[in-house]
Amino acid sequence: MAAPLQKKQLALDTNILFDLAQNLNAAHDFRETFLKAGYLLRVPPTVVQELVFEADHGDDADVAIYALTSMLSWKITPFDLAAVGHGLTDAFTRKLLRKGLLPEGEYNDGLILAETSLAAIPVLVTADKHLLDLDETFLSLTFDECDLFHVRPCHPKPLLRAMR
Repeated sequence: MAAPLQKKQLALDTNILFDLAQNLNAAHDFRETFLKAGYLLRVPPTVVQELVFEADHGDDADVAIYALTSMLSWKITPFDLAAVGHGLTDAFTRKLLRKGLLPEGEYNDGLILAETSLAAIPVLVTADKHLLDLDETFLSLTFDECDLFHVRPCHPKPLLRAMR
C-alpha cells in the first residue's frame, strides 16, 4: 500500500501576515496563488505570539488584531508544538546566536525557524533580512547538528515568480 501523500506546506513569518493585514496586493496574490496550487499556509507559534504582543503593546495594534482575526478566513492555519518541542527550539536558537548566524536581538527568528522545522515544513516565507541573509551552508549544518528538518527562508517574490 502506498504511503499517503504529504500536503505541500509553507510557513509564514510575521511580516507576511502584516502585509496581508495591510491589504497589500502582492501579499494577497501570493496567498491566493499558493492556495490555488494546493499548498497549506501555516503559522508557527512564535508568529502568533508576536502578533498578540503587537496587538497588546505595539504601535501597529490594529494591524496585528486584523491579522489575528483574519487568518482563518484567509485559509491560513496556526500550528502548535508538543511541549518537548519548545526546548528543542530554544537550543537551536541559542546555537544560531552563539555561532553569530543571527544577531542577538533576533531570538524569535531562530524560534520561528526551529518551529517550522519541527512541523516538517520546508520553506519559511519571509521578508526578514536577518533570515534571508543566513548562510545556507552554516544553517544546514546547524539543522544537522540539532538533528532537525532543514528549512529554507525564502522571500515571497521569487516563490511567486517560480509558480508562474
